[in-house]
Formats: sequence, C-alpha cells, structure tokens
Amino acid sequence: MNIEQIRAPIADDMQAVNALIRRQLHSDVALINQLASYIIDSGGKRLRPVTVLLAAQACAYDGDRHIDAAAIIEFIHTATLLHDDVVDESSLRRGRETANAIWGNQASVLVGDFLYSRSFQMMVDVGSMRIMEILADTTNTISEGEVMQLLNCHDPDTSEERYMAVIHCKTAKLFEAAAQLGAVLAKRPEDEEQALARYGLHLGTAFQLVDDVLDYSASSAELGKNIGDDLAEGKPTLPLIYAMRHGTPEQVQIIREAIEHGGLEYIETVTRTIESTGALDYTSRLAAQEAEQAIANLAPLADSAAKEALIGLARFAVSRHS
Repeated sequence: MNIEQIRAPIADDMQAVNALIRRQLHSDVALINQLASYIIDSGGKRLRPVTVLLAAQACAYDGDRHIDAAAIIEFIHTATLLHDDVVDESSLRRGRETANAIWGNQASVLVGDFLYSRSFQMMVDVGSMRIMEILADTTNTISEGEVMQLLNCHDPDTSEERYMAVIHCKTAKLFEAAAQLGAVLAKRPEDEEQALARYGLHLGTAFQLVDDVLDYSASSAELGKNIGDDLAEGKPTLPLIYAMRHGTPEQVQIIREAIEHGGLEYIETVTRTIESTGALDYTSRLAAQEAEQAIANLAPLADSAAKEALIGLARFAVSRHS
C-alpha cells in the first residue's frame, strides 16, 4: 500500500482533523500563528494521527472524539519537532528551512510550548481521564527520551540496548499512544487495548530504524533533511553502533572520532564502513522484524479495511524512501 491507499478508509476523518488543527492553531499572537502554521503545513505525512484514526475505525468506534485525539497527537509531535530542531541546531526539515532557522531558537521553543499547552487544553475538552493519563505519561516519556539521547550524544560507547531505549521513549512512545487511543475511545477490552499499544510501539520503532538507514542512504531531496545530520550531531545511531562492532580497528577509530567530535569530516569513510560491514542491512532487518511484530499484534481485531490499512502502514514504514 502507498500512503494514499492507507489513508483511503479515513479520508473524511483526515479532512476533519486538518480542519480542527487549523482552528486550534489560532492565537491572538501573530508570531504563534505564523510559526505554528509554517511547521504544521510543512508537508509531513501525518502518520501519527493516521494511526489514531485507523485504530479507532478498526475498533468500530462510532463517535467523533478520535478527531480530537488525532489532532492532539499531531500537536504533541509538532512541539517535539520544534524543540528537537533547536537542540540539534538543525537547518533543514522536510525539505524546508526549520522554524528555528527562520525565526530563531527562542521563538521556536516558545511556540513548541504553546503547542504542548494547547494539546492539554484539548485533552481536557475530550473529558476522559484515561486519555489524559496516557498522553501525560507519553509526553513525560518523550521528554525522558530526549534527555537520554542528549546523554548518548558524542558517546561512541553507546550500546545497542541504550540506543533502542532512546528509540522506544523518543519516537515509538507517541505511536504507541496513538494506536492505544483508538481502542480506549472504542472502549475495547484491555487485551485489545494493549495489543494496539504494542502495535504502535513496534510501528514507531520500525519507523525510526528506517530513518537511521535513510540518513546514510537517501538523497537530501528524498529525505527532506541534510544527509549525515546524525553523524554531524555526534549521534551514535544503530548503523554506527553496528559498524563499530564489525569494522576493522582503523574503521572503528574513525567512527569513534566522528561521534566524539561531530561534523562531516569523516562522512565518506564512515559511509563506506557502514556499507562494508552490512550495518544498513542489519538495521533494515531489525526494522522489518519490528513491522512484522506490529502486524502480529493486530490479530485480535476483526477484519476490516481499517485493519488492512494498519497492516499496510507497518509495511509502508519500512519500505519508504523518505
């Protein structure tokens, strides 16, 4: 399935989500409107709100609160992007200049805070303590993941286990919440709720692992950011961790220096080492395994177009080129 086919069962719901996002972005402060609209309109695939909507439909939810939940998830995600780009000093995202590159770090951080707080206002309006609990725990875990990633930065001794812990907190947790909310809204049994949560966790993990691969294999035009950004920022992602386990002493030393000092001085040598050690194949295999685990957790759900789209979403996560 391509992304259009995946979205097909929820096309009307996605229009409603986008309309709600536009309404909830409004502020009397002009800069908030400008900056928030810029990042929201920057061409993202909306995979997290898509996950909410498909999960709700797959669980036979017949209300309209899934629209609010999907918009809330997108606001939380967008807030993390604004903060991430400041922390990482990024200049390009989704093929466009980052908000911090245009308006500066202070405005980006503060508008990120606005989006976080607006998402919590919307949670209160939904009126479900269970949803509040899930999303409060989720935002806290994401923040912990950000700090864990900061601690791993420029540390060439970061293990695969430590790196996977960062992925689970920083990226997969929001996908987990997105899928789980669909079941919560539909008041599905606990086993189905947890199965969908696990689907989201594995989906998000697969998605991030593919991002790690693309950072060393896609073109800037495909990826929408600068190739080698992770290396330039001194981030020991899984391809680097694997390459250090299997490279020659000389190759390992170069990767260690690249992680410790950041920058792109060693990008060509590092890229060759990643390719020669099979690090990208290894990371891709792990991503594929995560996608299959995600799909396996959909077994309790009745067959439906939405369930097929959730399966397609997991496979899309590992087959994409951007």
